[in-house]
Amino acid sequence: MVAVVHDQDNAGRRNGSFGSGPRSGHHPLVAQPHTEGEGPVAAAEAVAAQISTGQHALGRPGKPLDRRSPFIIGMSAAAGVAVTIGVVEMIVTVRDVLLLIGVALFVAIGLEPAVSVLARHKFPRWAAVVTVLVSALAVVGGFLAAAIPPLARQASQFVTQAPHMASRLQNHNSLLGQLNDRFHLQQRLQQTISGDASSLFNGLLGAGQVVFSALASTLIVVVLIVYFVVDLPRIRATLYRMVPHSRRPRAILLGDEIFAKVGGYVLGNLLISLIAGALTFIFLAIVGVPYALLLSIFVAILDLVPVIGSTAAGVVVCLVALSVSLPVCLGTIGFFVVYRLVEDYLLVPRIIGRAVKVPALVTVVAVLVGGALLGIVGALVAIPAAAAVLLLTREVLFPRLDHA
Repeated sequence: MVAVVHDQDNAGRRNGSFGSGPRSGHHPLVAQPHTEGEGPVAAAEAVAAQISTGQHALGRPGKPLDRRSPFIIGMSAAAGVAVTIGVVEMIVTVRDVLLLIGVALFVAIGLEPAVSVLARHKFPRWAAVVTVLVSALAVVGGFLAAAIPPLARQASQFVTQAPHMASRLQNHNSLLGQLNDRFHLQQRLQQTISGDASSLFNGLLGAGQVVFSALASTLIVVVLIVYFVVDLPRIRATLYRMVPHSRRPRAILLGDEIFAKVGGYVLGNLLISLIAGALTFIFLAIVGVPYALLLSIFVAILDLVPVIGSTAAGVVVCLVALSVSLPVCLGTIGFFVVYRLVEDYLLVPRIIGRAVKVPALVTVVAVLVGGALLGIVGALVAIPAAAAVLLLTREVLFPRLDHA
């Protein structure tokens, strides 16, 4: 039978009828011309032509190997160890790239609720994506256009007032003079400026490399965000296809709930940071603290980091306020204490508390652990990651333990 099919296959090739004649086990675009010198492979090709059908062009999957075979068990164990070592080394090697991909996917999931809302209101998917992305770019561009001129002006004022600050450092009766006497600020600054020229050049070169790397990373993240937002439905479907069919409906419910929590957290956290920056700018402008816009932007950025972000930014702002006067510094401390209470007990519960629902203790622990593992990025994603873990624990782990 094998020889007959093989002869028919050769006849089909001689007649050039690859598409109309009998199916061939030897692809017409691979390793031609077909000869009789292939030996046992030719017989296998004849069988391959038999099992290739219209419904299964590449044949039906064969029976699985006997997993209980000692050889299979040994090879599986060795392969598992080798694959694990290789995966760990690969992750360590490309950890920076994976971090950028994770940040982009995190932001894309955060933008998805806005896209889905527009899509439910009769917007085509592409139109909803374009609208959200253009709106986000418009907000960022408008913010930069409004912030850069005042920042440049305040930087120029700082350079102009630097000699006056230096004279205040030498005044032993002023607060800056007393700090200078205690911590030798002026001496340290002069040592830094009058240091080795090569060290200064290397420092400037290193700073330039850091700035260039930051710009390149930002551009990569922006491009990845666009691709992730556009292809998020397909990415979601692909992830769910990897789950066994019997468990897929449950995985869809849990996965979509996690996506919704991440999206609600990202949008809510951005809104709270904007509120923090705006209130800080208003307060600093009222009490006359210099560089109010620069400091308010600093507060808004650090406030993205839960729990410790606004507190760290408040310490820096209070130190700047101390250069004005002690009462202004005390007032600034009071402002940040009150804002911290308002954010923790009013803004966070109302804006993102309903979506995330993470206990305060878990929030603090998650932020500390995330920051220790991945720095600022780890602290940013710690709360939604903790919310996902709590959801899986409540819906999957606890029921199994209760019935164990």
